[in-house]
Amino acid sequence: MTTATSKSNSSTTTSNSANSNAAQVEAPFTEKATEAAHHAVDALSTRAASAEHSVRQGASSSAQTLSEKQAIARAKINEYSGKTRKLASENPLATAGIAFAAGMLVTALIRRK
Repeated sequence: MTTATSKSNSSTTTSNSANSNAAQVEAPFTEKATEAAHHAVDALSTRAASAEHSVRQGASSSAQTLSEKQAIARAKINEYSGKTRKLASENPLATAGIAFAAGMLVTALIRRK
């Protein structure tokens, strides 16, 4: 019994390797298409990696620039708010008049709607 099974397995193995060899010989177009697809994917991967690197550098540069601009804006806000407080404390009557006029303007704009 074991001899028959061994012969059967060896003939199946021989048959499978013959089929795969025949498939390779009979399908040169498939091999060429597969190889071309692999090359295309490799080229696309290289381009995508390059594009990702460029985008990351641009984002990093933009983040740094934005951070610098925010620091400048904060400094200017602090400067101008200090000047405004100084002006308000030196001229309280003018400050009250400006606040009253601004309130009237806002009220007039709201009532029009």
